[in-house]
Parts: sequence; structure tokens; C-alpha cells
Amino acid sequence: MEPTQTTQTSRTPSGRWSITLLSLGHACVDVYQGAVAALVPFFVSERAYTYAAASGIVLAASLLSSVVQPLFGALVDKWAMPWLLPVSTLLGGAGVALAGVGGSYALTLAAVAVSGIGIAAYHPEAARVARDVSRGSHTAMGWFSLGGNIGFAAAPLMVSAVIATGGLHASPLLVVPALAGAALCVAALRARVPDAASGGGPARVKETVGRDDWASFAKLSGAIVCRSIVFVGLGAFISLYASRRTGGGDAAGTAALFVLYLGGAVGTVAGGRLATRYGRIPVVQWSYALSVLAVAGVVLVPGPPLYLFVALTSAGLYVPFSLHITLGQDYLPRRVGTAGGVTLGLAVSVGGVATPVIGALADATSLRTALAPLIALPAVGWLLLRTLKEPELPGAGGGAGGGEASAATPPGPAADAAARP
Repeated sequence: MEPTQTTQTSRTPSGRWSITLLSLGHACVDVYQGAVAALVPFFVSERAYTYAAASGIVLAASLLSSVVQPLFGALVDKWAMPWLLPVSTLLGGAGVALAGVGGSYALTLAAVAVSGIGIAAYHPEAARVARDVSRGSHTAMGWFSLGGNIGFAAAPLMVSAVIATGGLHASPLLVVPALAGAALCVAALRARVPDAASGGGPARVKETVGRDDWASFAKLSGAIVCRSIVFVGLGAFISLYASRRTGGGDAAGTAALFVLYLGGAVGTVAGGRLATRYGRIPVVQWSYALSVLAVAGVVLVPGPPLYLFVALTSAGLYVPFSLHITLGQDYLPRRVGTAGGVTLGLAVSVGGVATPVIGALADATSLRTALAPLIALPAVGWLLLRTLKEPELPGAGGGAGGGEASAATPPGPAADAAARP
């Protein structure tokens, strides 16, 4: 049955405006996660990096992010730190902007590592604020996630426009989205309704009800890691792979990366709508199962049809993206910062740890051979998700739909339509 009652935050103009601003700010942050992969072909062409060296840049952006992101999640579970949003946005942009300055490989690694730390600091607090404003609506969280997907999609276009024109030395121009994103974050924090803003004092952890289901969260996290390796691995090498498989050169590679990221925007919107109708768990399970076939098409099918399979892969990997976030937060209702950090940020960054292995294998064999193992990972994710059940939400009655209200939500379901920006 469609929910008919709304919470105060989701139905007020300020609540919808806050989600809109947070979504736009999220786009300005995640453009830098996409930018690192988009820079890889330029590092290969201008600096003659090997596959392994190029993948090391992706690793540098991901490794520190993967290590420190749970720490930031634990911190925001204890204290609300809204100031992290604009500060981390600026840090993420500054690192990428400096990546092309100078020719030192070590300095390039350091620059993208700084960017990774900024992105790691952003996601747990951003997920907490978005949950607070939306009162746990997974449709509203879908709109918030959509902003990040749009940022990913814009990254190859932005990088190509700047670097193809001015070379790697023009990379400081890439700081512009960070400046806009920091301003959007400040505006979003100011737009929150009074009872959703926690100022900077202790986070309202004690007000949550329910228990943390670590076993289910661990299975979900394992599936997310599989998804992340596939997505980041393809993101790092799809430009080079498509340009050679289609014979279209750099333009064909940029187009493939754009399709990979743009499909995520479509998948995220579809995920929220499908979950409302069929339930989160079935939608997530089917998405992983269908991704197996889509990734196989990317690796095995030559020529222009490659783009169709890239689009299907992107949609399959992103339909469950926002559902990962709400499921994770509902499995850990007392640690929503940690859950948000793992499902929203770590889900993207941890895949970078595997890219040097893909790069080394590509150097030793071929890029196609190196990408072939990615076909099996969505299947592993499906196996982990196969036994998951919807979280038991106090006051929401559980059910297949998962309930829009989270464990931290006051009694009464939130209306999806009212939560849309």
C-alpha cells in the first residue's frame, strides 16, 4: 500500500530544498572520484605510464580513503560535524587539481591521495545529514545518491575538456567544482529545518531505536566490495579498452567512460522506484544477477555493441546503489555514520585497491584478459545477498517494501513523493 502520511521534515519546502542542495553538492564531490579514472589515459599518453603505474594512481586515491573512511564514520556517529562537508569538498578538489602539476610520479600519487582523504571525510557526514533531513526515505536518499552519479558522469567530459585542451598542466582549473560544491554544502546546512540541524554537538545516537545487525551488514558489505571492484576496475580501464576494441581512439574511450557513469544516474533513480514497488532485497539481488551478463558482454563483445553492454553494466551496478545505503543504515540504526561511510563512500573507493592487480595482469597478458575475472564478482555478490532479509524496523512493520521510515524515524511512514526534490 502506498504511504499516505508524511513526516514534518520530508513535506516541508526546506526539507526538499536541503535534499536538492545536498544532491548538487554531492555531484561536485563525486566528480573528483570520476576524475581520477578519467585522468588515467592522459597520464598514459603524456607520461608514458604503464598499466600498472596508471592503476597505482587509482590505488593512491582509493587506499587512504578506504582506510580512513570507517574512522570518519565512527567519529560522526559520536559527534555531528557538518563543517566537514565544505572542508572535505575543497580538499577533494584541491588534490585532483594538483595531480597534473609537475612530472613527479610521487607527487602525483600524493595529490590524488589527498583528494581521496577529502572524499572519505565527506561521505559519512553527508549520508548522516541526508538521512536526518529525509527521515530515512530511500527515495530521498536515491535523489541524494543521484547527485553523486551525475558527478561521476560529468567527470570524463570535464577532464577531457580541460586536459585535452591545455594538457596535464591545466589541471588546476579542475578545482572549480570544489568551490561550487563547498558553497552548496554551506547553503544546504543553512536550509535544514531547526530540529534536523544538530549544530556541531553530539550526534543524536541515543535517540535511535532497534539493534545493530552486524551479520547482515557484513554480507551486504561483502557484496558492495565485489560491486566496487567491478565498477572501479572498469572505470580505470574502460577508456583504454573501448578505444582499442572499437578502433575509435581517445574520443571512443571518453564516450565509453561517460556511458558507464551516466548509466549510474538512470540506475539510481530506477532503484528507488523499483524498491518502492518490489522491495529492496529482491531488487538488489536481481541487479547483481543481471550484472553478470552485462559485464560479460563488456569483456567479450567487440565493436560498437560494447557501448550497449557498458550502459547495461552501469545500470545493473547502480540500481542497488542508494538501496545499499538505506539497507546499511537500517541494519546499523545506532551507527548510521559508519553505515553511510561504508555503503556510500567505501563502496566506491575500496575497488581501487584491486586496480594494480588488474593493471599488472594487463601488462603481463592483455587488457581483455585482465578484465575477464570481473565477470564473476557480481555472482559472488549475489551469493552473499541471497540470504539477506529486510531489516526489522521498529514502528515500520518490516515487510517487503522495507518501509520508508528508518529506525531513527519517528513513528509514521514518510511519503516518497514528498521527499523528492
